[in-house]
Amino acid sequence: MDTMKGTTTVGLICDDAVILATDKRASMGNLIADKEAKKLYKIDDYIAMTIAGSVGDAQAIVRALIAEARLYKMRTGKNISPRACATLLSNILHSSRMFPFLTQIIIGGYDLTDGPKLFSLDPLGGMNEEKTFTSTGSGSPIAYGVLEAEYDRDMSIEEGLKLALKALKSAMERDTYSGNGVSVAVITKDGVKLLSDEEITKLLENDKSKSKKKTTKRRKKSK
Repeated sequence: MDTMKGTTTVGLICDDAVILATDKRASMGNLIADKEAKKLYKIDDYIAMTIAGSVGDAQAIVRALIAEARLYKMRTGKNISPRACATLLSNILHSSRMFPFLTQIIIGGYDLTDGPKLFSLDPLGGMNEEKTFTSTGSGSPIAYGVLEAEYDRDMSIEEGLKLALKALKSAMERDTYSGNGVSVAVITKDGVKLLSDEEITKLLENDKSKSKKKTTKRRKKSK
């Protein structure tokens, strides 16, 4: 189980919110080891993260961050900020660089004084603050193609959700290590909201019906 790898995760900033999305497939070589793998975690009231890479390494990091976030809140009476959480993780990863955690991680959060924040971290602790969007995992090159073409910093939360799902769907159709459903989180000033399967299905169905209507209109015009 520790060697399971392959995924697609997406993070983007839209109108006063951060959206994180992942697929649910965990692979082990040519085997689909799990069709309901959890790759999206709530760390604190205003912070969530996605994981890609070794499942064992990623889960250990998630447990450590959740514990540290709770300790911070107990000591200070405040929620840890997204930047502080990402910096803490960067230090953890860098301290283990001789025997690195085999992970790619996206941290998204909402800072009540500074707005939405998005960070990507590599296995050696390198931390980048993303101002627009990012993607990790084996399907990320495909997801990036969609994000680069259609992303707009001023898009609404609904538009951001549709774009994140579109990027994931494109990756899942072409990357053999990605698939079996989607997990989505929306992070705003009201906190982290993990969308239910029903809400995600509804979004996908609405998007599909709109695409069909556009196709029908184009065919009528061509005739």
